[in-house]
Amino acid sequence: MPSLRLALQQGPAGVPRTVEDGLAALDSAAREAAAGGARLLVTPELSLTGYALGDGLTGRAEPADGPSARAVAGIAAAHRIAVVYGYPELDPDSGALYNSAALIGPDGTVLAGYRKTHLYGGYEKRRFTPGDRLVAQAELDGVCVGLLICYDVEFPETVRAHALAGTELLVVPTALMRPYDVVAETLVPARAWESQLYVAYADRTGREGEFDFAGLSCLAAPDGSVPLRAGRDAALLLGDADTGLLHKSRAQNGYLADRRPGLYAA
Repeated sequence: MPSLRLALQQGPAGVPRTVEDGLAALDSAAREAAAGGARLLVTPELSLTGYALGDGLTGRAEPADGPSARAVAGIAAAHRIAVVYGYPELDPDSGALYNSAALIGPDGTVLAGYRKTHLYGGYEKRRFTPGDRLVAQAELDGVCVGLLICYDVEFPETVRAHALAGTELLVVPTALMRPYDVVAETLVPARAWESQLYVAYADRTGREGEFDFAGLSCLAAPDGSVPLRAGRDAALLLGDADTGLLHKSRAQNGYLADRRPGLYAA
């Protein structure tokens, strides 16, 4: 069974002075992750620009195939590592602004893109348009990788939808704020257990503008364990999503097989 080695970047808070600064930080993390044998680097929500930009998010927004996307593709290809990064996406047709994440393959190919479907609080709802496609996924080294963003993972329906669609590793760039540590410490591991998949949860840490980010990034496994857990400081964590353990856990825990969807009408 394939195993995917991944790196979680728990990024320090602070808005990069320019997008180029954000790209430089990503390049450094990709280099370190690749040196540790990782095949996938996961960064926090809006990792290229910073989260607390307010209305300045619009000035840093780009189309999904914009200059930053091409720069990230170059970084991924240079270090031969897949990258999940967050950015404010501008739809050139509608002018809408989305809180987005993209998965770039180790050869620089765009494998998947996702627009956050559940916006958190007035700060996000005033600035972003919610996405309308829940499941975005791609195969990486024989592992089915899916994307959600932050608040999305707090809804059991979103994670279950991924599990039923075949996602084995659910990647969640996040900007979890204090005092909601319970999300990282309790809820994310519960999502991995109840839907029988891995959840890779990469947070910011420290203060940025009005927000105080929680840290506590983690990799939660389907057997109830948490193989990786950060504290409050900036960190790069390395660990493995083992599909052998996943299949064994699914065989022992019947949540997916024992569902009775006919009873679950709204």
